[in-house]
Amino acid sequence: MNKSVADIHRVYNGMPASALGTEGWRKPWSGPNGGSCVEVMKLADGRVALRQSTDPDGPALIYTVREIEQFLHGAKGGQADFLLA
Repeated sequence: MNKSVADIHRVYNGMPASALGTEGWRKPWSGPNGGSCVEVMKLADGRVALRQSTDPDGPALIYTVREIEQFLHGAKGGQADFLLA
């Protein structure tokens, strides 16, 4: 079960992803890579958690809505294309 808003202050970058619960994780970028992908969860306060699907108990990276907006805008604009070269 996902944490309540009262518990959101305990959410921190690098925390065990399993501590955020098992429900609500989504695989928006899943593809033909054998199931290895990034999973995301929108938190109660609007922040976004990311984890590696092959390590669901590993660390979660926590981003603000603004950080996610900037990342997606930059990726759509080609600013991360160098990662694929």
